[in-house]
Amino acid sequence: MKSPLWTLLILVLLLMAVVAPFSALAMLMLFTLVSVFVWAFWTFIRTLFAGDAT
Repeated sequence: MKSPLWTLLILVLLLMAVVAPFSALAMLMLFTLVSVFVWAFWTFIRTLFAGDAT
């Protein structure tokens, strides 16, 4: 019978194993890049539906 503490520890170790290849800087750069793409795409769609290409 496993205790919740061991289950939580295993989950944390698995999460660390997944995140380990990526440094914090790489994650920050990826987040910034995705944010810029989403903002540009949203602006393009908004101007497209507004019919205002200025």
